Amino acid sequence: MGQEGCGRVHRFTVPAEARGERVDRFLAGRGLPVSRSRLQTLVGQGKVRVDGAAVKAGRKLRGGEEVVVEIPPPETWDVEPQDLPVRVIYEDEWIAVVSKPRGMVVHPAPGHRDGTLVNALLHRLRDLSGVGGVLRPGIVHRLDRDTTGLIVVAKDDVTHRGLQARFRSRSVEKVYLAVVLGRLTGEGVVDRPIGRHPTQRKKMWVDGPRARPAVTRWRAISALDAATLLEVTIETGRTHQIRVHLAALGHPVAGDPVYGGAARARGVHDPAARRRLMAAPAQALHAWRLGFEHPRTGEFIRFTAPVPEDLAGLIRALGGEVPEPP
Repeated sequence: MGQEGCGRVHRFTVPAEARGERVDRFLAGRGLPVSRSRLQTLVGQGKVRVDGAAVKAGRKLRGGEEVVVEIPPPETWDVEPQDLPVRVIYEDEWIAVVSKPRGMVVHPAPGHRDGTLVNALLHRLRDLSGVGGVLRPGIVHRLDRDTTGLIVVAKDDVTHRGLQARFRSRSVEKVYLAVVLGRLTGEGVVDRPIGRHPTQRKKMWVDGPRARPAVTRWRAISALDAATLLEVTIETGRTHQIRVHLAALGHPVAGDPVYGGAARARGVHDPAARRRLMAAPAQALHAWRLGFEHPRTGEFIRFTAPVPEDLAGLIRALGGEVPEPP
């Protein structure tokens, strides 16, 4: 391993037993300090070379070649506190539970350097754990940009790791409200694995070759005009899980521009319902309730986030009533 330019360089000699292996899979098993998706990005940027030549991820190895990976230093910037509209539902010396508004990204990333939940938390809260690094202080779990509702954050590292353990063990109660297109009655379960879409890298899909187990439970709360209000509970926490599973069920979340909720609204027969569904907030999904064992006190605590006015307005416009906290 050596240094090259401003990045760290990792060098490997391909052993004979790796003959025929793809270069990306070969590198994935070499303990590099990057995720597999980051490794794919480096390949696309020409940062992976075999015998001096940049290669594609699918390049097959013969054995004996030198593979060089240059990992540029991470881009860094200061995360500034910002006074943003985030409601603190609960706070003690170890945790805070906040309600994220629609349109807010959880943590800074390229393209979203400010205006994030982390910026808001740094303004509102005195302490946050350092486990997530400078760009994700205190962040234990995430919500999509246009999903509203509850997020718990940690104020110290011990609490952060305790919360992470509860999420990993699937002992956290996560209940959402969703307006979906079409009529559903009763209740059901979607138990289909979710993975990255093979060609559309910002999308997820079900039942792919590298999909991971995912379980979503739903219960119809009320019938709306050309739609249904659901209570949704997730046992796992895959990216876009609720949106992907409900779309796979044939009932995408209203207003969802990625998984068909926005496009399907144009085909609703009733003109009034069609107009209201086409004006739905992107997407009509709200992290309504969150319950977990407090990592410091051992008490099981549960919180409810008020339904945002744009979602409440959609429910009323479609002939429904906004659910009260249980």
